[in-house]
Amino acid sequence: MAPVREDVSAAQFVAALLPMATDEQRVKYQRFFPGDDTFVGVRMGAIFGLAKEFLAMPVDELEVLLDHDVREVRVGACSIMGKAAARKRVTEERHEELYDLYVRRHDRIDGWDLVDLGAYQVVGSWLVERPRDPLYALARSDFWPERRTAIVATAAFIGREDVADTFAISALLLDDPEPLVHKGAGWMLRYAGDVDRDALRGFLDTHAVTMPRVMLRTALEKFDKPERAAYLARPAI
Repeated sequence: MAPVREDVSAAQFVAALLPMATDEQRVKYQRFFPGDDTFVGVRMGAIFGLAKEFLAMPVDELEVLLDHDVREVRVGACSIMGKAAARKRVTEERHEELYDLYVRRHDRIDGWDLVDLGAYQVVGSWLVERPRDPLYALARSDFWPERRTAIVATAAFIGREDVADTFAISALLLDDPEPLVHKGAGWMLRYAGDVDRDALRGFLDTHAVTMPRVMLRTALEKFDKPERAAYLARPAI
C-alpha cells in the first residue's frame, strides 16, 4: 500500500486521478448514473486507492476537490474525508474540521454514492459522544442527500449497539418522497436488526403497513422467508 503523503494539494490529486480515466469505464457509469455527464471514467477502486495517499489533505484543499466539476474528483474528496476521519490516529481537531466541511458543503455532496463515503465516518462518528440534534435537523432538510446523511450516519451508533436514533430518524423519513432515502433507511434498519432483532420487529409491527415498499423490503432482507412474507402481506391502512 502506498504511504500517506504529506503536503498534498487538490491539484496534485486531480493530476494523479484524471489520467486513469478510460472511455470504457465512462460508458459504464452512464448506465449506472443515467443523465449524469460529469463522470470521466475512473474506476472506484482506483479512486479509493489514490485517496489513501492523500489523507493529510487540508480541508481548504478538500473543499477545492468538492467544487470540482468531475464526479470522480468529488468521490475522491469524500473518500479522503471518510478515510481520514476513520483513522485511529485522527485528532479531535482534524475530525471536527472534516465534520464542519462535510456539513457546510453538503451542497456538493449531492448523490447517494458521495453521502455513503462519509456520512457515518465523518458525521456519525463525530456525534457518537455528542448530542445528535444535527442529525434530526438534517432529517428535516429539503435537500434529500442531507436526509440520507441523517440516517446513514447512524451506522456509527449501531456499531456501538446503540439503535435508538436509527429507529427515530427512520420514523421521520416514512413519508419521504425520495426512494434513495428509503433505501438508506431500510439499510440502516436492517443493520440495526443485527444488533436488536426484537426492536426491529417492534418498529415493523408499528410501521410496516405504511412504510415505503423499498424501505420495508430492505429492512427485511435478513428475516427468514415466512416472516418476511408475513410482513409484506400486511394490508396497507
